[in-house]
Amino acid sequence: MTDEELMTAICAGDNSAYEAIVRRHLKPVSHYAWRMLGNQRDVEDIAQDAFLKLWINAASWQPAKARLSTWIHRIAHNLCIDHLRKRREELGEEEAVQDTGPLDEVAAESEMGRLRAALGQLPQSQRSAISLCHYQGFSNREAAAIMDVSVQALESLLARAKRSLRKTLKTGEE
Repeated sequence: MTDEELMTAICAGDNSAYEAIVRRHLKPVSHYAWRMLGNQRDVEDIAQDAFLKLWINAASWQPAKARLSTWIHRIAHNLCIDHLRKRREELGEEEAVQDTGPLDEVAAESEMGRLRAALGQLPQSQRSAISLCHYQGFSNREAAAIMDVSVQALESLLARAKRSLRKTLKTGEE
């Protein structure tokens, strides 16, 4: 079944259609939340909340406006932003920015670990742009819709993020 058919079934109260949507979209939504938050417990909470919102608001999805994957990522994006704001308020600005998640020393030594650490230092908007376009495979237009910014603003975020990552990774090599 297509996402559209499954969402129609969800609106009619079909639990098996909901389970199919969750199976189909849970992994990419969780990966996105992981790149934004870097904490497995928070990722699970965000994914659970995102799919709960999908269930509750299934009738409001408009397939002509956005693919379901774009819509559910938008929900997850908003939940991640809310979570980061709350964490920033609780921990203070400096600590929230420094938190890169559960990276151990071995991962930090590897190239992937260095990249994760560098991504963790980016402002959340740049981290979102990189994650959506380069890790989740969304087009610039889709990522801009998820982030609720113009395509030009997204491209600017991507350029600044790449410049910052190059600088951070180059500094780490010296």
